[in-house]
Amino acid sequence: MIRFESGDLRITILSAGTLWLDGGAMFGVVPKALWEKLRPPDERNRIRLGMNVVLVEDGMKRTLIDNGAGTKWDAKQRDIYGFTVKSPAEILEPAGLTPVDIDVVLESHLHFDHAGGNTEIDADGRLVPSFPNARYVVQKGELEFARSDNERIRASYLRDNFEPLAAAGMFDFVTGDARVDDRIEVLLAPGHTPFLHVPLIRTGEHTIAFLADLVPTASHVPFPYIMGYDLEPLRTLDSKKRILGAAAREGWRLVFEHDDDMPMGVLNDDGGKLRAVACAVEA
Repeated sequence: MIRFESGDLRITILSAGTLWLDGGAMFGVVPKALWEKLRPPDERNRIRLGMNVVLVEDGMKRTLIDNGAGTKWDAKQRDIYGFTVKSPAEILEPAGLTPVDIDVVLESHLHFDHAGGNTEIDADGRLVPSFPNARYVVQKGELEFARSDNERIRASYLRDNFEPLAAAGMFDFVTGDARVDDRIEVLLAPGHTPFLHVPLIRTGEHTIAFLADLVPTASHVPFPYIMGYDLEPLRTLDSKKRILGAAAREGWRLVFEHDDDMPMGVLNDDGGKLRAVACAVEA
């Protein structure tokens, strides 16, 4: 857990667990000889990834940005992905909170490793919202796209993670660049999915960008380092240049959702190339 105060906000980076994904898929066209120096693979060519989420507390409400893969996985799936998963209650425990304390769940997108904690199975075997008092905020187009159910995306969008919320009327939709509240906004960043957005937290002292799968780890900061999972890699490239350019100019703090070594960093200009360095924060 990383916790710090900025302005009148309390920001906490929490772990939703870890998973292992194919290194080649995570780095796309980048040769293995390059990426394995950054992220050494296991014997199945998988690299270890974190699932970092962010809790924002302003004294009036609590917003959770993404929530990991959840716990609704069988033994075969747990082996494929090498999951170490946490329930919503386990995610929030280090912050001294429980799922009923969350007012807003802000979704970067609806892939299973980001929104799998949206729902869980209760003691009676029913699929229920994990955060019963929260409104779930997502791009309107993201839910529509998740429902398109084509072969290319079917494994990433699992209906159990979003249809119960839709049925219960718990979604609040945004479209494009939008403001969520006085301190949080989202920037549309298409490429990985057509409707992925990057949450920005403006504290008065800092801007904190939750990069989600636009830049999943600090190793993905170089512009050509784009995942094979991305549906439109050239649009990812445009989104990276726009958002990382602003981050470098304005000194944003960056949360790398899938980096289990560097959850937060800032950008340095290294001979004309951007690279991430760890960001020191007060405890």
